[in-house]
Amino acid sequence: MRLTQEQKDTYRERGVLVVNDALTDEDVQPVITEIEDWISERADALLQDGKIENLCADEPFDRRFAKLLAQSGEITNGMDIMHYRGKAIFDFMRNENLLDVIEGIVGPEITCNPIQHVRAKPPVIDGNASWAGGVPWHQDAGVMMEEAEGSNIVTCWLPLGDSTIEMGCLEALPGVTEDIGYLTHQKEGGTMIVPDLMPNTEPIMLECHRGDIILLSRFTPHRSKPNKSERCRWSLDLRFQTTGHHTGRTAHPDFIVRSKKNPDTVLTDHQQWCDLWTDAFENPRGVAKHRSI
Repeated sequence: MRLTQEQKDTYRERGVLVVNDALTDEDVQPVITEIEDWISERADALLQDGKIENLCADEPFDRRFAKLLAQSGEITNGMDIMHYRGKAIFDFMRNENLLDVIEGIVGPEITCNPIQHVRAKPPVIDGNASWAGGVPWHQDAGVMMEEAEGSNIVTCWLPLGDSTIEMGCLEALPGVTEDIGYLTHQKEGGTMIVPDLMPNTEPIMLECHRGDIILLSRFTPHRSKPNKSERCRWSLDLRFQTTGHHTGRTAHPDFIVRSKKNPDTVLTDHQQWCDLWTDAFENPRGVAKHRSI
């Protein structure tokens, strides 16, 4: 699916756009299966170490993680893209249907920004509120270096299942874009916009489902409230940008995912991508910081 001119205009005017049914089950399922396999491996290891008593193997994807987390917080160790570095997620970040949407915002020369996460927001079970809790109002520019202020970077947030109001879906303030720019963030309460600087704008609820994509400007304030359902809200939080623009995080590797001018520059080798992350952690350099005060 490619964005229509109306959708592009909506994104530029509002700083937020929900693209429904942009992806197929075939696009997303390999990532879900990979995460399920990773969770199973972690659970097996924790059971062998005597840190959990029940594998909860019969629980579905949107319930199992919370039940394991209630037994041991160690189930979360290493659960992020930069750490587990699976082939399915690497392939997904180069998915043609995904990049067709992204191209409508950043153009045909596309780089995958190094800020990339898999997110699990489980329901509150036995005190795991720190995982199930909300995220305060913030801009994604708040976790990037100042040098990326002029970069064309788009946040691509997509659910791996349902993301409803009850489950703590994203909320955003539309219309707060480049005209307002970066709002000072504070560390207190988590990386969040200084309350006195919050725009007087009515938030919109961004309910969505598997196959949908939410596009956010790096200046669009957004947040999420706690998950009050009985299911885990799984999502991917990716960023893409125009190739050649500053990434805002020089300590971590970016890679080219689409290029019509120089197709040979596209990174297609999974092991090479893994090696880039290994090198970044073993030989620290560059900057990875939040801009909060």
